[in-house]
Amino acid sequence: MRNSYLVSALLLCNFLTAQISAVGIGTTNPQQKLHLDNSVGTLRVESLDKDNNEYNGGNAVPAGTFPLYVDSDGVLSLKLETLYNSDGSDAIDHLNIPTSSITLPITDADGKVEATFKSYTVTVSRPSILEVKYSVSFEVYQFASPLTKTRDAAARRITTFYSLNGGARRYGQTSRCYMNNNINNPAPHLAGEVLAAAGPAYNSTTTYIQIPAGTHTLDFKAEVSTNLPSLATHVKLAIDTDSIFMRLY
Repeated sequence: MRNSYLVSALLLCNFLTAQISAVGIGTTNPQQKLHLDNSVGTLRVESLDKDNNEYNGGNAVPAGTFPLYVDSDGVLSLKLETLYNSDGSDAIDHLNIPTSSITLPITDADGKVEATFKSYTVTVSRPSILEVKYSVSFEVYQFASPLTKTRDAAARRITTFYSLNGGARRYGQTSRCYMNNNINNPAPHLAGEVLAAAGPAYNSTTTYIQIPAGTHTLDFKAEVSTNLPSLATHVKLAIDTDSIFMRLY
């Protein structure tokens, strides 16, 4: 009889330990530390609702939903944490970048030229996914000195991208093909003939890349290219409001 009592006590102890180590709501057989059965419904956290959290825009958009984030400590939050966010300001000042313009001469052999116009350093302690969004402005001319708009009907392609740690791979490539449709082509052109369009164009894109732990350099570059033989082209970079956004996952 004594042995029977001992066995019963051990079984009861094991049962209570199992119940303490895992909590089930709507289920008597929890499979995780906290297990909500499908009959229970959704999980509600009032500290994240529209009345208690400044980052929840529910009062402005009552029927809206908003992204939930988790930090390195496992804390849930609605707050967006970013590495860099220009947030409407000019992220790339053409007066303070290594290269503010690119010139393709008619003597160029392969009909293309590239240059780095901005660099960023990113340090992570673990393998991560890096989200990069950018928008870069530019204007296209035929000659730099004197600064002359294009008159011919030839196309120029302006490509922007970024590289990682000096590698050859191009991330976030995006291009614009610029062409001035002049009916009186080729030269010589008359003074009253159509000039190139005024104002800037923009290259914009979003990418996600995997990066290992360590310090990394992102070089933002622009490439100007034409058909062969090369056409004289001068591109001014970052002449309007440019944006950069980076976030780690």
